[in-house]
Amino acid sequence: MSRIGKEPVKIVDGVTVAVDGRKVTVKGKLGELSYTMHEGITAKVEDGSVKVGCADDETLGNFHGLARALIHNMVVGVSEGYTKKLAIEGTGFKAVLKGQELALSLGFASPKIFPVPEGIKVTVENDGLQVTVTGVDKDKVGEAAARIRSFYPAEPYKGKGVRYVGETIRRKQGKKVA
Repeated sequence: MSRIGKEPVKIVDGVTVAVDGRKVTVKGKLGELSYTMHEGITAKVEDGSVKVGCADDETLGNFHGLARALIHNMVVGVSEGYTKKLAIEGTGFKAVLKGQELALSLGFASPKIFPVPEGIKVTVENDGLQVTVTGVDKDKVGEAAARIRSFYPAEPYKGKGVRYVGETIRRKQGKKVA
């Protein structure tokens, strides 16, 4: 049996969880999320928590833990939300928010345009040198932050590029002039 799947998901105040067959819907102050579980995985709400069950642990053990983790992420998302912060380093590098598009000036001939997905909020701070991605869906927030970072990942020689706040970049020495 999955060790993660056995743990119940505690439902915090202000969050409601509804289970309809294989579909789990979580509502909270920040929004609503839903997830359809794999066949053979069951969930039930009792005593202020969600308990996830599994019909056959040998073949469905992975889905058991996955379903529990996704339900936990939904409960946290609709109650607290998720945030990823990105730092932009480099001369002339900056970000500008234009409506639902993020324009990134990263040293290319034209700015890179990132259309902000629905359900995600992007803010630009510190004169365009810090981008904050927030939302209720952990997967969408991580995906949006990773796509923004992928336009110009921080390089190891000068450290220029887009990186997560708190991420350490292993620096290389570069060429030596003899």
